[in-house]
Amino acid sequence: MINTKKLLEFISYKENPDREGFILKETADDQNKRPQNDNQPAQDEKPSARRAIKKTSRSGGSRPEEDQMEGEPDAIRASLSQNKKIISKLYGLPENKDFVIREFAIGTDSETNCFAVFIDGLTDKAIQDLLFQALMLFAEKPLPKDKGGLVYLVREHLLPGNQVAVKNLFSDVLTAVNMGDTAIFLEGSTKALLIETKGWEHRGVERPQSEQVVRGPQEAFTETLRTNTALLRKTIRNEQLTTEMLILGDRTKTIVAIMYLRDLANPDLVAEVKRRLDSIKTDYIAESGILSELIEDHPYNLNPTILTTERPDRVASKIVEGRVAIIVDGSPFVLVVPTTLYEQLHTGEESYIRWQYGTYLRYLRALAFLVSFLAPGIYLAIVLFHHEMIPTELLLAIAGNREKVPFPSLVEVLLMGISFELIREAGIRLPGVIGGTIGIVGALILGQAAVQANIVSPFLVILVAITGLASFAIPDYSLSFAMRIYSFMYIILGVSLGFFGIAIGIFSQMALTANLKSFGVPYLAPVGPRTAGGVDVVYRMPLFSHEKRPDYINPQDITRQPQVSRGWIKDEDGGKNG
Repeated sequence: MINTKKLLEFISYKENPDREGFILKETADDQNKRPQNDNQPAQDEKPSARRAIKKTSRSGGSRPEEDQMEGEPDAIRASLSQNKKIISKLYGLPENKDFVIREFAIGTDSETNCFAVFIDGLTDKAIQDLLFQALMLFAEKPLPKDKGGLVYLVREHLLPGNQVAVKNLFSDVLTAVNMGDTAIFLEGSTKALLIETKGWEHRGVERPQSEQVVRGPQEAFTETLRTNTALLRKTIRNEQLTTEMLILGDRTKTIVAIMYLRDLANPDLVAEVKRRLDSIKTDYIAESGILSELIEDHPYNLNPTILTTERPDRVASKIVEGRVAIIVDGSPFVLVVPTTLYEQLHTGEESYIRWQYGTYLRYLRALAFLVSFLAPGIYLAIVLFHHEMIPTELLLAIAGNREKVPFPSLVEVLLMGISFELIREAGIRLPGVIGGTIGIVGALILGQAAVQANIVSPFLVILVAITGLASFAIPDYSLSFAMRIYSFMYIILGVSLGFFGIAIGIFSQMALTANLKSFGVPYLAPVGPRTAGGVDVVYRMPLFSHEKRPDYINPQDITRQPQVSRGWIKDEDGGKNG
């Protein structure tokens, strides 16, 4: 017979008396953050272990070698063995397997012991081989009497590299090595040589993925900072184009470049950009999207107040207008500040085609912008509250199609809207051609099946499809995302209050949007507030009419071109009309 007691013990939960074999305990830093009842620190707490490298102790009771090994990166020592121990301690050798210490001797008349440090995978092996050959095989110079001048002898007479620096601090050595450089320590010298040997694998310049155009340049930014700056300098061949470098992220040490024209960009704008970047205190910045959240004016608003693009030609055009570009190493998307709502609805292609075509595209895109967030809410407001606004024939057609649908209109719209978002997200996440195929086929099959099963009406499927296409027509990805979220808000307002709710939503959205600023520039400029925005805001006039730069940016030089830019036209109207 079955023992009932054993069966109950077998199927019931019983806590393991031995607990887990491994428990992730709190660090001393976590324990220090606990609130103390008596406002006194715990007696058994150890000092904070936030930083693995602590400041060097100067007390006379400790050993100098241990202080240097355990302390903060300090001055380089003359002892080669001591420098090697400090480097090994800082990089966690021998556990750290991709960090290399290469010992060798310089082939001077009297050999000098040295060692080079670098990270495998971040350096160009061909350049390193040339460096070692120059130092070990072709060095025939006599040693200087003062060993302190040995590094300068090696830099000026033995090294073929075009970028060689001399540093005397371990912090400078760590920064350079972590970025792909090679450091060389010499016996008897308190300085180290830093040679640029960067050569990691990277992606080449390819076609834009998210901002494709029919006419215009077919190249996009990459994840390599120097490639991106070169793409901009290839377009703007001007000595006034300035590139400033900053290092952000306590852990990642990410290089951030600021590019602008010295004689054009407003100095206050440049100073504000550098102030915000310098004030950032974080340990991880790996992409421009992370950086934009840390420097934008209104992080809690849905509308993006920083322009993001992967096209060098578009960034170059903004720099020439007096804006500032922010490039993050490792990101193929560049940030441009300041920006406005109207600029986020523009594309670079409009400048490469005739002005009539460009104006048509902008009006079409403005219509898509409104449809992307208003169409579902207006449909529900009309169907539920304002039947008199629909022609009788259309009203009967909608009622006939919805006769067998068991759900109310709100459930229909939410069901199709969420389904469309799922198909869109799945199409992006699936690899390659499969994603696009699944997105199209999935939408067709889902819509057809939903209509045949009388879950939704055919008219609603058409409405959701038009709304989705309108959101795709918005060129800025972040702005398109914001409009998709706004559409669900307008659905709730339309169901609750009809056109009155839609009007409340439009008024509230306009008030909130008008309050936004992008690095001191109103988000709705030049319309709200009204400024001299030129002839390139909603419509696009002929290029010979673009005589002024946008006034709301306050550039140092407001004039883009003379009043008569077409010198071959000699007529009474000043060359504006052909």
